[in-house]
Amino acid sequence: MTLPGAQKRCGWAGTDPLMQRYHDAEWGVPLHDDRRLFELLTLEGAQAGLSWSTILNKREAYRKAFEGFDPPVVAGYGRRKIRSLLADSGIVRNRLKIESTISNASAFLRVSEEFGSFDGYIWRFSGGEPVMNRRRSMKQVPPRTALSDAMSKDLRERGFRFVGSKICYAFMQASGIVNDHLVGCFRYGEISRSLRRLRINPR
Repeated sequence: MTLPGAQKRCGWAGTDPLMQRYHDAEWGVPLHDDRRLFELLTLEGAQAGLSWSTILNKREAYRKAFEGFDPPVVAGYGRRKIRSLLADSGIVRNRLKIESTISNASAFLRVSEEFGSFDGYIWRFSGGEPVMNRRRSMKQVPPRTALSDAMSKDLRERGFRFVGSKICYAFMQASGIVNDHLVGCFRYGEISRSLRRLRINPR
C-alpha cells in the first residue's frame, strides 16, 4: 500500500503498525540464526488456520512460554509442561500444535547434529542463496512451489510436523530463503542491495 509521504509496502502489511514493522524489519531478510529459525518454523506452524497478525501479536507470549525457543529445552518438555502450555491464554492452545513443537525440537536437534546446524540444512534447498523473485502483484505470489514441496517432504521424513508445503513456503518467505517482496516495495531494493554488498564484502 502507499500512503502520502510513506514508502510503498507489500499490500499484506496493511495499516497495523506491528505488521508494518515486521514487514519492514524482518520479513524476507536472510536469517541464519538457529534459534530464530526454530522460532519462525514454530510460529508458521502455529499460524495454520489463523492469520499471521494473530500469531504476531502472540509472539512475545510464545517466547516466554517456550523459554526463548531454545531447542534442547523445548525437546525436554513433558506432560506437566504441556498442561501448563494448554492453560496459557497467550498462545494458541491447540494440543497438536503444542506437542508438535516439542517433537519438532527433537527433530531440529537431530538435523542440527547431522548437518552441523539447522541453518546449514535448511539453506541447502535454495543452494545457500536467496531466491530473488520479481513479483509485481500479490496475485503472482504462489501459496507453494516445487521448492517448498521438496522442503516439506524432507522435513516430514525427518519427523517434523505442521510443515506442509504452504507452511514451508511462508517460512521460506519470512526467513529470506526466497525474496517475495514485490518489486515496487521499498524493501525489495534494500534487501537486494544488502545482498550485493555481502557478495562484494563477505564476512
